Amino acid sequence: MKYPAFYDEIDPIALRDPLAAFLGAVGDGIIEVRYLDAVRLAGHSCPTVAGAWLMARCALRELYGVDTPVRGGIRVQMRDEPGDGVCGVIAAVFTLITGAASGGGFQGLAGKYNRRDLLSFGHGVEGSGGVAGVARFARMDTGRAVTVDYDHAAVPVDPDMMPLMQKILGGLAAPGDEERFRDLWTSRVHAILLEHGDGLVTVTVEGG
Repeated sequence: MKYPAFYDEIDPIALRDPLAAFLGAVGDGIIEVRYLDAVRLAGHSCPTVAGAWLMARCALRELYGVDTPVRGGIRVQMRDEPGDGVCGVIAAVFTLITGAASGGGFQGLAGKYNRRDLLSFGHGVEGSGGVAGVARFARMDTGRAVTVDYDHAAVPVDPDMMPLMQKILGGLAAPGDEERFRDLWTSRVHAILLEHGDGLVTVTVEGG
């Protein structure tokens, strides 16, 4: 499988998954999620997928510090509905990393290891307890919670990129246009993940 080499420069997110350990899926219970896994899930790499990766990473670092995050032990509340903009894509990456699933998730075993309804939508800022950022991540053991937001406006878009996209989608691409577009697109994602990284994410500790 060929993919941009810089994906391998992005440190994986390591989590302890008690369900995986219990069922023998992973001997030591430690699962490493790589950015390439998020790309496989989404079917593409883009500023949205990159941002979801960064937000999850920042949230887990704030919630767990030096400890290994617990996959399946985190509740995620999305501000928007799944069909709003890119909310569904972001939520899918959050599920990949945290294990938190919506109504179709794993229902657990004898009251343990439940993943169902740990991910929910439509928690906008109206009323008390609304999510002001993209999402709220909360530890289920301690209740500690953070809100995360993401803004990639600081990462410039090459002026040629969107015109090239329009030409390609309109069937008007000249030789070399598609390769040039892919290079520009991938370069911006590289800048988001490896040049700007966590600086594009705002983490607010609730009650802090």
